Amino acid sequence: MQTIKDNSIDNFYQSPAPHGGTFEVPVDYDAQNDIYNTLTTPAAQKEYYEKEGYLIIRNLIPESLCDAAKEAFDKEVKSYEGYIYRQASANPEKHKLTDYQYMINSILNIQSLDKNKFPIFRKKGMEILTSEGFKTALNNLMSDDPKLVQSMYFEGNPATWAHQDSYYLDSSELGRMVGTWIAIEDIAPGAGRFYVYPKSHLIDMEKNGGDFDIAFNHDKYKKLVVDIIHQFKLECSAPVLRKGDVLFWHGKTIHGSLATTQPEHSRSSFTGHYIPTSTEFLQYQSRIKKLNLKKVNGIDVNFPKDQNESLNRLILNVETTFPTAFQMAKKLAIKLVTK
Repeated sequence: MQTIKDNSIDNFYQSPAPHGGTFEVPVDYDAQNDIYNTLTTPAAQKEYYEKEGYLIIRNLIPESLCDAAKEAFDKEVKSYEGYIYRQASANPEKHKLTDYQYMINSILNIQSLDKNKFPIFRKKGMEILTSEGFKTALNNLMSDDPKLVQSMYFEGNPATWAHQDSYYLDSSELGRMVGTWIAIEDIAPGAGRFYVYPKSHLIDMEKNGGDFDIAFNHDKYKKLVVDIIHQFKLECSAPVLRKGDVLFWHGKTIHGSLATTQPEHSRSSFTGHYIPTSTEFLQYQSRIKKLNLKKVNGIDVNFPKDQNESLNRLILNVETTFPTAFQMAKKLAIKLVTK
């Protein structure tokens, strides 16, 4: 285990955010001292999750399924030259590639991809996100059956800022959403490790809205997160994640991704956000959003802007033809619901 303080840099890492701080960065997997391997019962896993705000379950996804999903991405998605909805902006964009030709603008909502263009990738991704192991683990952590409201796929590292998911999306019972990050390859030390701030889920923060809204005042929220990290002297942990490992985190846990210091490595991974079936989906801590639910492998899955529906393909065409006007209209609409 190596510990880096403030903004110092070693051969593999730099501070995960401009706020610096202390964080643990294990270089190699140490099975004998891996605390997550000691959590062998559902009760122990839930206790750790509720105390720390996150949990890792090793080898939850079969390596063969991880390999199949990654191969399908390489064959079907990587060569695609059209528009796909992206995680960071929620807008349709073409691929943006790093110098090492890794897709840096991650895909939003695997389930809503056009099944005629990306049949195998979409299928394998959903097999991962709705696997029986996932359902069992999530049922234990949230004491209810899970409902998948959003998914993503990463290849390159966008170096996500420190944030709580709850500011953007959550269950109608704040904090009951569970985020998941699934490594489908061994994540190299400097490829942009996923990090969390343990126990940060116990801290209440200002809500989305007013002059603190996401539409026009997003930077205020980002600054608040940094201030909270300083104020509570939180420590950041970026654990080793290998192929098939899954990291679960609480909807209010501060998390993000480390900066890339080994750009020759990808960080292929899926993310899923789940809420209890008995709750509704809350956007921007302001409005209940109706879901387009369908059953996939026994799990309710939301299909926003499903590209297998003609109306949604038409909307995509409008968004890409008039991007500036459409994006401003979307900001104004968000402002109305977060006032």
